[in-house]
Amino acid sequence: MVHYSDLEGKRVLVTGANRGIGHAIAVSLAKQQAHLVINYRPGKEEMAHKLKNEFEQIGGRCDTICFDLSNGEQIKESITSYIKEHGALSGLVNNAGISKDQIVLRLKESDIAETLNINLLGTMLVTSALTRSLLKEEHVSIVHISSIVGLMGNPSQISYAASKAGMIGFSKSYAKELGSRNIRSNVICPGFIRTDMTDKLEDGVQQSYMSDIPLKRFGEGEEIAELVNFLLSRASSYITGEVIKIDGGLYI
Repeated sequence: MVHYSDLEGKRVLVTGANRGIGHAIAVSLAKQQAHLVINYRPGKEEMAHKLKNEFEQIGGRCDTICFDLSNGEQIKESITSYIKEHGALSGLVNNAGISKDQIVLRLKESDIAETLNINLLGTMLVTSALTRSLLKEEHVSIVHISSIVGLMGNPSQISYAASKAGMIGFSKSYAKELGSRNIRSNVICPGFIRTDMTDKLEDGVQQSYMSDIPLKRFGEGEEIAELVNFLLSRASSYITGEVIKIDGGLYI
């Protein structure tokens, strides 16, 4: 793992740090001695406490903040309260998201709304709630975890693909609007990444997916985390508005 000294003590909010890619990102930032801030949904205090202890044992500090990504008022109130008590952040990783897979003929309006509200609107509202305080900071970087599906589409993932494509448009517009204030915004589009969900797939199914990937394997969460570290650090200070794929060559 490459060490970035400027990440030491950098206060970074990571959404969805409880599992999968988000957990790998939080672990990696803890190893960089960053000051983590992780969100949790109401009623999940015990889980948040366990994660806080885990990340602080690895390194750095970790604060917790309670908000549900589907509740815009809660997002604004919680983030405003945190900043007032602890001070501004200088990094954000919009990672949390859901997928309600279904063919278009069976799509429910409620599932479409929930996917868009959490994946896209939630990302926009968290970023918006932080922006005013970010204007006062130096070397601010925002990283959005989208998906290769947001670029290429995928059957039965219409709502998910639309939400992830929307994140790309949001990031590009945000980068243009806030670039003059030295706030950067970039997108990572992971392909198939090994998680507890992919590990449950039968070997035949895994091999079928891998056959479409030139590198013939799934990616690892740590590989996403390495790029996140780079994009949050000053080493990437002239990179903004970019969309970077980590997909083993799946979408070329």
